[in-house]
Amino acid sequence: MSEKNREGKRTARQKVAAARDKQKSRDKRRRALIVGASVVCVLGLAAVIGVVAANAGKDDGSEAAGPIVAPSGAQGKDGLAIPVGEESAKSTLVIWEDFRCPACKAFELAYRDTIHELADAGQLKVEYHLATIIDGNMGGTGSRKAANAAACAQDAGKFTPYHDVLFTNQPAETDDAFADENKLIELAGKVDGLDTARFQECVEGGKHNSWVEKSNKAFLAGGFSGTPTVLLDGENIYQDGSMTPAKLKQMVQDADK
Repeated sequence: MSEKNREGKRTARQKVAAARDKQKSRDKRRRALIVGASVVCVLGLAAVIGVVAANAGKDDGSEAAGPIVAPSGAQGKDGLAIPVGEESAKSTLVIWEDFRCPACKAFELAYRDTIHELADAGQLKVEYHLATIIDGNMGGTGSRKAANAAACAQDAGKFTPYHDVLFTNQPAETDDAFADENKLIELAGKVDGLDTARFQECVEGGKHNSWVEKSNKAFLAGGFSGTPTVLLDGENIYQDGSMTPAKLKQMVQDADK
């Protein structure tokens, strides 16, 4: 074999070897890129899992996070009671209510005229406490948002009439209509002087959400059987099957003598 042929074969083998080395280099880079991409995907998945884990257990009520701002004039332990009536009244009626609760509406429609009459006469002080158990049982945020709106009405000195409007216009228990701030603001139009820019801002911003959440926790910690819970001077009169508005009136007036 001539020297020229041997040189040609050697050059061809070198080219093949060089091409093989080049391919190996490309394969190595490709594997590195695949591994790198896999790591990024795993890290991305881990990040997603981390976010999911961080949010585990949160529900719609998570919007309540923030400073606890009690409504104007709130009284009692931790400032959780909205007072109505004269401080000097000899009888105190404590009412735990949920604006989505049908039984609360039934109680209000039956008793509120009597309660207002006694409070206006200076014979009864009423302490309203707001709960959100229907949100927890049925899902949604209407109980909390309505309670926040009622607290906003308290800031404006319009709690009682707005409280009554909310119960009069209560949606079906399964209908979370009060979760719509526009609905709550629309209902404020039924109370003279309540639908103001300040009220709207309070409702839309959830100013008292954390206060409502704290009130609901106090209700759950109180060992009550449900809403409404109605206590006259510490006695649960809602559980009294013989209780009527007339009987409540007589009890309060007797205590006032």
